[in-house]
Amino acid sequence: MSNDPVVAIVGVTGAVGAEFIATMDRRNFRIGKLKALASARSAGKTLQFRGREIVIEELNENAFRDVDIALFSAGGSISRKYAPIAVQAGAVVVDNSSAFRMDPNVPLVIPEINAGRIRDHKGIIANPNCAAITALVPLWPIHRQNRIKRLIISTYQAASGAGAAAMEELVESTRASLNGEAYQPKVLPHPYAFNLFNHNTTVDPETGYNDEETKVIKETRKIFEDEKIAVGVTCVRVPVLRAHCEAITFECERPIGEDDVRKLLAGAPGVKIIDDRAGNYFPMPIDASGQDDVLVGRIRKDLSDPSGHSISMFVAADQLLKGAALNAIQIAELLPQRVMA
Repeated sequence: MSNDPVVAIVGVTGAVGAEFIATMDRRNFRIGKLKALASARSAGKTLQFRGREIVIEELNENAFRDVDIALFSAGGSISRKYAPIAVQAGAVVVDNSSAFRMDPNVPLVIPEINAGRIRDHKGIIANPNCAAITALVPLWPIHRQNRIKRLIISTYQAASGAGAAAMEELVESTRASLNGEAYQPKVLPHPYAFNLFNHNTTVDPETGYNDEETKVIKETRKIFEDEKIAVGVTCVRVPVLRAHCEAITFECERPIGEDDVRKLLAGAPGVKIIDDRAGNYFPMPIDASGQDDVLVGRIRKDLSDPSGHSISMFVAADQLLKGAALNAIQIAELLPQRVMA
């Protein structure tokens, strides 16, 4: 792979696509040529990248000729169709959809946790679910030292997780509500302004869990390589533009205290502690937005567990960055050295 690879972005006009471009620029990602790919309705439009005008091309079977790295963020159906085509053309695909995450032949990678799995790829590397990334980055340093055997997670997920159209719906519906006007939801299933609701993925009629919750459970076990870890999760959509929050309670095999957790997280990559009890200042979406790190606070004993094995905490992370584009770019940054090693 060239040190100045040809990079294709599939879904370049979406919210994550825009963050791919901004993140590559901000991190000085070395790139020889950028190919911007989207649907036919966007073909011919232009965007700016490092002072140059890039013409958006239509995504088709011939779009990946000479591409080294293809970053996908256009939904599972697009990934399932075009990712194998990109691989056949010689590209390494980093896919942001759920299409390949549970495929045993596809690495599911958070670089702070399992970067070594990148070298196992057979052409496709999966970017995990944003809610899973938000929880697992700060949990990994703890799990590595004192195995976490049980997790209870409640998520507060922003509009950005449902794409640019959902973000716009939140803005427009809030404006309408403040003006006393009716607003009919078009993207999400329920009124969004000043409201929250079960995550807008399909609910399994048998288990009662929605798809987002199932993803977090399965992906946690795959990334931690621990099929025995017990995970209970409730995923909720909240009226926040970007940055997911999560309330997490975890139970370890051995006793663990607040100070133990703070010490483990103090130097952990991708983590920033925001834990001001005196000032009642803890992780918030407004602070996590635009930040690369997962913010962690409200670190405290779980008083419902007198054995001293459990801790509760609250985290926040930018869904468009660490939950999507940043994580994928971090993977791409490791590709040349991993492939050549």
